[in-house]
Amino acid sequence: MKVAIVHDWLVAPGGAEKVLEQIIRCFPDADLFSLVDFLEDRVPVHGKPVTTSFLQRLPFARTRYRSYLPLMPFAIEQFDLSGYDLVITSSYAVAKGVIVGPDQTHVSYVHSPMRYAWDLQHQYLREARLTHGLKSLATRALLHYLRGWDARSANGVDRLIANSRFVARRVQKAWRRSAAVIPPPVDVERFDLQAEKDDFYLTASRMVPYKRIDLIVEAFAAMPSRRLVVIGDGPQMDQVRAKAGPNVTILGYQPFDVLKDHMQRARAFVYAAEEDFGIAMVEAQACGTPVIAYGKGGALESVAPIGTLRPTGVHFGAQTVASLVAAVEHFERHRDDISPDACRANAERFSAATFRRAFMTEVMQAMAETGARALEQDMEQGMALLDAPRAAALAWPDDTAGAALWHADAVTARQ
Repeated sequence: MKVAIVHDWLVAPGGAEKVLEQIIRCFPDADLFSLVDFLEDRVPVHGKPVTTSFLQRLPFARTRYRSYLPLMPFAIEQFDLSGYDLVITSSYAVAKGVIVGPDQTHVSYVHSPMRYAWDLQHQYLREARLTHGLKSLATRALLHYLRGWDARSANGVDRLIANSRFVARRVQKAWRRSAAVIPPPVDVERFDLQAEKDDFYLTASRMVPYKRIDLIVEAFAAMPSRRLVVIGDGPQMDQVRAKAGPNVTILGYQPFDVLKDHMQRARAFVYAAEEDFGIAMVEAQACGTPVIAYGKGGALESVAPIGTLRPTGVHFGAQTVASLVAAVEHFERHRDDISPDACRANAERFSAATFRRAFMTEVMQAMAETGARALEQDMEQGMALLDAPRAAALAWPDDTAGAALWHADAVTARQ
């Protein structure tokens, strides 16, 4: 069986690349395709060669590849995958739009439909300062085109897999398709349980607007008796620094060992983004660290709030300073209700081994269904061929000729 794996783009290791790594482990002999490949750390792709699109050779593709978004639907359709029995796409943009034939099985792991083209379009336009003017109009027209293409291309997928129930609902709303749910793999073995905690809170993320690191820093500035450590870098670094008080320590980007050490020692991990899933929240729990998270999206599926059977954290209801401050105070009052062992046990539900088993089950079922449909179509075509002599015989006045055709028909059916 020939297998192709298609990923949107390979630029930097992230959550989607962790999923890709496990898919490749399921199919180590598969061929790998991506619009562009500028990945320096080859670990996620197991050192495999990558077939790229023409976007790889366009000017400034290494740093401005996102600017070629208008060309991406066309580019992904140019991959010739006709020689593969199974096509697996890892898609958060256009990968699922590859062209496949009726006898091929296409399974797509959907990190999310294009959020900026669907339910988060207006938020994206506000953050990009594209609410008015000709540039705004051109961007809206592009997103309108992308929505149409995105919905149409979903029809070419035999089985959709979403990374959370939240994303499955988005898939249903955008594409009118149901999706199985398999949470992304978390390498919980890299994180060690530590029961003893220090007196500081931790947040770690890229400093981009939707992550709301500025909100977390502002909330802790309003709680001068609570210490906060911030790990991460990004375009909002200056804005975050401007809001930080003396009780907030901003470390910037840090290597994995430093991040892991802080996750193990933190009193709680704070997360304010509306995430499709949120791998960092599970990694913190793998260290035995509770999570204080915005109660929407993936956090509802990965963090068990105080009041449930085995709580692992706290949800707050609005992305506001007051709501987060109230959540921290609520956590402090009920902190003893959360055990490090419960956090670790909850995280282990999302292990890489669990992901691989669930993913392979979905792929095998999809292939069986594709084969069954093909067989059913072949049988329908065969029966149509058998029905043709019958219809002809009934129309003939010569009973002898009709009987001969009926006889030939019966012999063919037995064969």
